Amino acid sequence: MKFPGKNSALAVVATVAALAVGTPGEATNFKVAVGDSGGSTQEVGGLAFKAKLEELSGGKHTATLFLNGQLGSEQDTVNDAAIGTLDMSILAINNITPFSPTTGILSLPYMMLSLEDAETLTQGPIGEELVQNTIEDAGVRIIGWTYAGFRRLTNSQKPVETVEDLQGLVIRVPKNEIMIDTYKAWGVSPTPMAWSETFAALQTKVVDGQDTPYITINAMKFYEIQKYATNLRYLFLIEPLIISEQVFQGLSEEDQGIILEAAKAATEESAQFLRDKEAEIQATLVEDYGMEIVDPANDEQEFIDLATSAVWPSFYDSVGGIEKVNAALEAIGRDPVSE
Repeated sequence: MKFPGKNSALAVVATVAALAVGTPGEATNFKVAVGDSGGSTQEVGGLAFKAKLEELSGGKHTATLFLNGQLGSEQDTVNDAAIGTLDMSILAINNITPFSPTTGILSLPYMMLSLEDAETLTQGPIGEELVQNTIEDAGVRIIGWTYAGFRRLTNSQKPVETVEDLQGLVIRVPKNEIMIDTYKAWGVSPTPMAWSETFAALQTKVVDGQDTPYITINAMKFYEIQKYATNLRYLFLIEPLIISEQVFQGLSEEDQGIILEAAKAATEESAQFLRDKEAEIQATLVEDYGMEIVDPANDEQEFIDLATSAVWPSFYDSVGGIEKVNAALEAIGRDPVSE
């Protein structure tokens, strides 16, 4: 999906962007939309970006984070950044995929099996290509990567160890076709829903469960309304920091370099935060908040077989072809797939 009317509105967008960032060289306070709350990996990445931005610019530039989806749903922020009315956003990669389908390679179930896999794919040639595709498709530029960890299934009803245990549960998923089809492969008809609506839906029992990383579960206080968690590894959540391409092009070359360097530092800090804190936060959910966490039966093999066999072939074309999938697999030392 390309941003509607982007080419026909370039003059208007350029004017809006110029007003948003001011004259190149002027001090700027960049507005950054953040879907999650305080304590989240998104906030950690955003604050790291802000600190480095202020340091590198000698205090000339700063950033203000707007937490808890104050500036709209994560997909809305892609649209807003594309037209230059929002400077930046930190959001789940699956919410960029509807605008730039090749980023879906990072949402294929069981593509990434570790933080190291995620770093390799995002910070290497594949990540660079996705950056360019997103600029062309969506009018936004990925400048940094936030690593949140595996999306763990939570629910309010019962422990889930097998695909059979999932049956009958109403699970919230993002409005992302790959993730929707993954749950369908497991025999579940999931409920697509914006992130900003999820807590209330869980609280009112409109849905029974959802999946997000442990750091997010803790930051969003899902432990208040979700008793059970399952250590699924079907999707390693990556949350890019994006900037409006129109805003970016309105900056001086020096300031563009500062922005990119600050985002690189934030990427590194995000990875370290996950390494340092994930296990500690998982333990807190059990010991302090009483969540019950179980592992999937048989090393998750039933989940893996159903998801990869049903979902991957359906999305080869949209993510750039099977050759792109195999290039990603090769980069992380895994065997290629065949048609």
